[in-house]
Amino acid sequence: MTVAETRGRAGTASYDSFEVTTLTPHLGAEVDGLDLAQPLDERQLRDLHQAFADWSVLVFRDQHLDREAHKAFGRYFGDLHVHPMNHSRETDPEVLIVKTTKDSPYTAGDAWHTDVTCDAIPPLASALYITETPEVGGGDTLYADMYLAYELLSPAMQSFLERLTAVHDGGMPYVGSYGSTPPEGGYPRNEHPVVTVHPVTARKVLYVNSGFTSHIKGLRRWESRALLDMLFAHIATTPRLHCPVRWEPNTLTLWDNRCTQHHAVWDYYPHSRYGERVSVIGEDRPTGPPQA
Repeated sequence: MTVAETRGRAGTASYDSFEVTTLTPHLGAEVDGLDLAQPLDERQLRDLHQAFADWSVLVFRDQHLDREAHKAFGRYFGDLHVHPMNHSRETDPEVLIVKTTKDSPYTAGDAWHTDVTCDAIPPLASALYITETPEVGGGDTLYADMYLAYELLSPAMQSFLERLTAVHDGGMPYVGSYGSTPPEGGYPRNEHPVVTVHPVTARKVLYVNSGFTSHIKGLRRWESRALLDMLFAHIATTPRLHCPVRWEPNTLTLWDNRCTQHHAVWDYYPHSRYGERVSVIGEDRPTGPPQA
């Protein structure tokens, strides 16, 4: 069965070295048949990269990884990223701790966002390995398909957005929401097209997110706010875009940061959740579609 044949319905798609069970018809799949604690061979890597391009979010259950195996998996996609908030931490700079307890003032990612779009070259992908889940349930992560978010807009709105550039500011979440102390010089702040083109699939992506996007250049403040609020509401309130991932202990989820958003749901207070994340440095700055 080819991916093209499964695009219209959820089901099972076969690759040469493993199988995937799709989570929705357009986004997300669980991978069965890979042990990520062991090195992957060329055939497995070829299939892994193809499945990643096909489904954008890949879930691997019952994985038993130490930090080095986790990092080695991330490196199949490129060099590892150092998160801006790791500048003052004494842990491995390539590993971001994702820990929530009853004493936490917040949980990381509890809003729709794309990881670290404040960077000039945002991460290509992230791989979160969860080892502790709330014993009462909860703690899912919701993913959203930014290809489809763009495609559901009217042609007139698509054309308008393709000419715009937005500012992405790390101070918004890291200082404004998390209350962290910025490094010398502050957190990154960069501009990216409102609509980008995925470098592998060549599909158009809606590339603004409520976590980092502060405003759209060239518009009056109230115009920018109204437009962004409309787009953020479209992402958050259109169930057709969404794919929930239910965590179990020893689950690793890999997502394409270039064409998805995610929201870590904090619905398990006062229980705990623990994981570690590695991210992969992107190859180039996000680019928009050619202008006529």
